[in-house]
Amino acid sequence: MAAPVYVTHDSLTELSPQLLIVEARGGLARSEWFKQRLQEAAERGERTFYLSCDFDRVGLWAGVKQLFAALVPEIKAQRPDLLDRHAVELVQVLPQLRRSLEVRSPSLTDLATDEEKVRNYAADRAFRALQGLIDLLDSWRSYASPDVAWTIACDDYDSAGTMSSRFFQELFRRRAERLKLRLLIGVAPGRGEQTRSLFRTLLPARTTSLLLPEKAMPEMQAGDAARLAAEIESRVGNDRIEIQDNLADLITLSTLAGRPDRVLRWRYFGLTFYCNLGYYADAFRYGDGLLAMAYEHAPKDVRLQWWVIIKTLHALTALGNASAAIRIAEEEALKLVPQVTPLWNAQLLYLIAMLYARIQQPRDFKKGEELLDQGLVILQQADIPEGERYFAMVFNRNGVAMIRSFQARHEEAMELCRSGIADLNAHLDPGKHRLHRSILQYNIAQVCTATGAYEDAIRNLSAAMAMDPNYSEYYNERGNIFVRLGRLDEARADYLKAVELSPPYFEVFTNLGQCYRRMGAMSEAIESYSRALDLEPDHVLALLGRGKAHEELNQTDQAIADYTAALAQDAALWDALASRGGLYYQAGNLAASLADFDRAIVLASKNADLYQNRATVLFDLGRNADAIADLKTALALSPPEEDLAAIQARLQAALGAVA
Repeated sequence: MAAPVYVTHDSLTELSPQLLIVEARGGLARSEWFKQRLQEAAERGERTFYLSCDFDRVGLWAGVKQLFAALVPEIKAQRPDLLDRHAVELVQVLPQLRRSLEVRSPSLTDLATDEEKVRNYAADRAFRALQGLIDLLDSWRSYASPDVAWTIACDDYDSAGTMSSRFFQELFRRRAERLKLRLLIGVAPGRGEQTRSLFRTLLPARTTSLLLPEKAMPEMQAGDAARLAAEIESRVGNDRIEIQDNLADLITLSTLAGRPDRVLRWRYFGLTFYCNLGYYADAFRYGDGLLAMAYEHAPKDVRLQWWVIIKTLHALTALGNASAAIRIAEEEALKLVPQVTPLWNAQLLYLIAMLYARIQQPRDFKKGEELLDQGLVILQQADIPEGERYFAMVFNRNGVAMIRSFQARHEEAMELCRSGIADLNAHLDPGKHRLHRSILQYNIAQVCTATGAYEDAIRNLSAAMAMDPNYSEYYNERGNIFVRLGRLDEARADYLKAVELSPPYFEVFTNLGQCYRRMGAMSEAIESYSRALDLEPDHVLALLGRGKAHEELNQTDQAIADYTAALAQDAALWDALASRGGLYYQAGNLAASLADFDRAIVLASKNADLYQNRATVLFDLGRNADAIADLKTALALSPPEEDLAAIQARLQAALGAVA
């Protein structure tokens, strides 16, 4: 690893890497240094931005928020269609836009109340929003100022949250060249190389260290902070948009004012709000240490303490940290059980059951089912309204259905889901718990898919989609089933609908590429695979699929490059080695071709086609005896009927030549 370069204040202006990471003490001096560099860039005709990425000072989208706040008025004036197209991403960064932008096509997961929110988004789903924002920038820059270079200073980058940090990494990876982008990154001394490792790039990058004078930011007095906090609280009231927009200031000012009770309230808002959006890592940052604060500053508020625990469990579960979640559940949550309702108790047992039976590795199905059964007994004996009881019991048994599915006891899993739907229909108003009804239908479809009952899977999945028509993943999954059945036009329509309903995610573009390739539309397949790889450059299936599409179009160099990239991710891909070996042969590179077939045969020694192809290379290299041995091996492996005669004829000809 290269050591940081120590430079003087003046000599750094001679360095012009596209990624410059500056180690220096944080504060006013570093901020002023960045602004001076930006002034120099502006004088060269570049557009510049100074952004603080400090999570505590600016919030979850620190840096990103200021960038788009500056750009949105321009985009609105010239390309309002882009704002409409990316509304779902923009309102998360700039919540005030909810008052002017319509977020179209929300799913039931988005619309469900806290009481009915029975599905949490997967942790990686949150990153779709930042990819969509990058697409917005790309479209805007291509229209408005394609030839103007941008220099963005991201100060306090080592204090950024997960979403903000990842945004700038992905922006640089995906669009640094096209957008003529230079990033200046400010971090504390000793954090430069660690930060640099986060940026996956082959573009010029440098880590430097500066010795700057100590210039602390001015501190606000407690009285002034208390006054400003009170003013903001009075203005925002209970408006969730206003609270979200002012959350960082409310927490900071309450801290400076010495009001831990208000800090508790606002951090709790951050924990719950962003957990519901699926921003689990950043939500956990709001929740870290919050339970201790609740015990100290709200000792009698059991409800608050309970929901801090539950939301923390949701975040840890989504992040896959089963051990930490189990510890909190069993050491903290269970202590509060005597003080909470039976319904909450049953919900806790369900969460712990999922930790054991779904998240923990290896899974403990027995422990999970025991916990679910305990919860069911509590629900059966509790004095709660009938509708709540039946919903809770159906939800509980859905956990058992998941276990049965993992155990390959598929019919039992489906019956639990069917009986759950029947109970909900019999005991609940049709408008209640629509999300859970759709999930039960979807779960049946998943089991049908696992057992190969594809028509039943389509029927049940379509029923779920009728209840929740804007859930992108449903279209993606039904498209996969259509592909398996060879119903490619229907698959393509579903994939395109999935793309329309969500910020971009690489899986659906890979699947669309697979569909196009099977349709023989190789150019469209390459475009779809390329879109997937723009979002996730290491995705092996997209690399393999694009390689095959390039191969079909006789684009040899591009195909070899894709197979090579796939093999860099997984050296055991014998089919990629075989394909690349064939392309090397066509290009006349016999040594490289033979090396690939040698390695492929080591990995798939029972594949007759590999020996047949290697024999071709060996004959061209003049190694006839080795080639004949490969043809004999291919025959011994019982090749397909259509290959058998050709191998026999070739072997006879070779033996005749030897004789």
